[in-house]
Amino acid sequence: MSVLTLRLAGPLQSWGASARFARRTTESAPTKSGVVGMLAAAAGIQRGDDQGLTPLAALRFAVRIDQPGTRVRDFHTAHHQTTGKAMPLSERFYLADAVFVAALEGDRTLLTTLDAAVRAPVFAPFLGRRSCPPALPLELGLHHKADLDEALQTEPWQASAWYRRRFRDQEHMSLTVLREAHADEQQANMLRDQPLSFAAEHRRHALRTVVSDSVEIPNPDARRIPPGHDPFDALEEESA
Repeated sequence: MSVLTLRLAGPLQSWGASARFARRTTESAPTKSGVVGMLAAAAGIQRGDDQGLTPLAALRFAVRIDQPGTRVRDFHTAHHQTTGKAMPLSERFYLADAVFVAALEGDRTLLTTLDAAVRAPVFAPFLGRRSCPPALPLELGLHHKADLDEALQTEPWQASAWYRRRFRDQEHMSLTVLREAHADEQQANMLRDQPLSFAAEHRRHALRTVVSDSVEIPNPDARRIPPGHDPFDALEEESA
């Protein structure tokens, strides 16, 4: 068993698990459907190729929230391409300045193929919507003989430098992880983001069980204080 990890960072991201009419929301973290769709596009799998999608959809999925970002709202206008008629005003939500580490667990050969596809994609990747390109390279690497928890525990913190500076007083960071539940886990939420088909005429998704967990990772920017150092020692020497 191996794990492929990806860095999802950009000015804007949008990961919708449901869309109602003119209101297009986003989840607080990348969805499995969105990430699997991005990998399928990188590998050149066509939208209607349900057989090609199946092995990707079977991978176990988790995402680590390295930098939660800020939710923003946009009012979107559009006109019909043929008639020029104005379309209804829509409300779309995005995550600004967010950074995530996505992890997919499964067959080593398949993940090696997907890792190569991400590095030389057939179709350009985007973070949930075509208007949201990644700001940094997606690839982080392959973790062989590891599971989701181990891979997300060992992958370094990917947050932006300006965000990391806020936490220089913390030697370790506790980061939220949203992962697929094991069969024996009862405390799980349901999310309709398990892709069944990306075909334009009948997109289909199933429910997936998700649990919220956390991992502790070192903070590379933490201030280092020498063991036994007491800043008041210098004051005592001055008074003496």
